[in-house]
Amino acid sequence: MEKQSVVVSRQSPVVSRTATRGLETGDWGLETGFTLIELLVVASILIVLAGIGLVQYRNGKTRASEAVLKTDLFNLRDGIDQFYADKGQYPGTLDELVSAGYLRKVPDDPFTTSSTTWQTVASEPDPNNPNAPPGVYDVKSGSDATALDGTKYADW
Repeated sequence: MEKQSVVVSRQSPVVSRTATRGLETGDWGLETGFTLIELLVVASILIVLAGIGLVQYRNGKTRASEAVLKTDLFNLRDGIDQFYADKGQYPGTLDELVSAGYLRKVPDDPFTTSSTTWQTVASEPDPNNPNAPPGVYDVKSGSDATALDGTKYADW
């Protein structure tokens, strides 16, 4: 029977040195790592991405506040209309809607963060009863800020 011989070869010194080299000293005594240009490129990319994210966050927050304002205006106007349909006159104040049970509470304006800054629009005098005080016909936001679409919140 013949014996088979196994030849074990060694890796070349160059291959073993490059395979294990990290931040060790290289072939010519130089340390490997990131250059200043590479670090600046990565930092500038991160800054641009963070800026984009910040703008998106602010716009998202404003859009959410605008949605809350639209809902609050709809509910207030609906309460005013229901009050008028039931009683035949407009409420004197927004608090009258709460006391009559048409609203649970006067909501806070999301841009002024106060329930006392709503701007009310007075109704026309009643031709059948000219001595009656005018009531609240409509309600608008008390904010003088501009919406994302370019309109004023006070005009909604």
